[in-house]
Order: sequence, then structure tokens, then C-alpha cells
Amino acid sequence: MVRSAEGKRPEYFEAILQLRNVADEVYQFAKQDLKKGGVYISKEMDVVNGKDIYISDNNYGKALGKRLLKEFGGECVVTASLYGQHDGKEIYRLTILFRGVDFKKGDIVEYKAEPYVVKVMGKEVMLQHAKNGQKVHVKLKDIGLIKIRKAEAED
Repeated sequence: MVRSAEGKRPEYFEAILQLRNVADEVYQFAKQDLKKGGVYISKEMDVVNGKDIYISDNNYGKALGKRLLKEFGGECVVTASLYGQHDGKEIYRLTILFRGVDFKKGDIVEYKAEPYVVKVMGKEVMLQHAKNGQKVHVKLKDIGLIKIRKAEAED
């Protein structure tokens, strides 16, 4: 259930969704998802390499980060900082950082100088060799080794 921002000041927020190095498609997906979920957006800022979206519900923000990771792949990091106390309960604000990647499911990429097809995006990227069908799981720390093939990128 989404917490209501009713009765709160217009600049009230519980989480910041930071979108970095993402296509406009990812930004539009996040905006649509927030609208569909009834989450109030108090502010949007253009920053270097992306956008910051200030939202009214930190739990919904965490869930959206997971959906972005599943749909587009990349890296999602959630951090919490103590904001204050209310009625003896600690209040935290979240920062949800989502970093995108240059490729998507179905793209042909190059990994270790061999052609692969991107099969699954998520916490890991699953690649299938274009010729022999061998599957490889690539961890986030090694995602920089995956390159988009130049010939397919120009088509």
C-alpha cells in the first residue's frame, strides 16, 4: 500500500530515485510506474548523467528499483540515511540509485571477443553464445567486459 502524501508539505519526500546513464525509455517507464502506483512526485532534477526523482514512498521506491533491474538490467543500490524521529520511531530517507547498461535483452554483444546474445537481464546478465549455444553468467562487477557489436549497433 502506498503511503499518502495528503496533509504533507508539497516538498515532502521519503526517497530519491536516481537514474544514471539510462535511456529515455527507462525514465518514462519509471514515471509511468510511479503514476500507476499513485506515488506523489515532489520534485524532479536534471543532474549530470541522469535525473533525480523525489518520491513520497520509500517502500514503493525500493520495489520500483527491483522492477527496473528486472526489466532493463544494470545496477541498483539502495542506501538509507536517518532523517529524524517521529513518536519515538526513527525515520529514514532512501536513495535508490539505478545505473543502466548500453544493451538490452535480445541484443547481440561481444564478450571476451566472442559474439553472444543477451538472454536475461537482472542481478546478473545471462549470455548465450551466438554459434554454439553455450550460456554464460556475467556478474555486475564484470559488466564492463560486455560490448555492443559495432555491426549490429549501426543497423
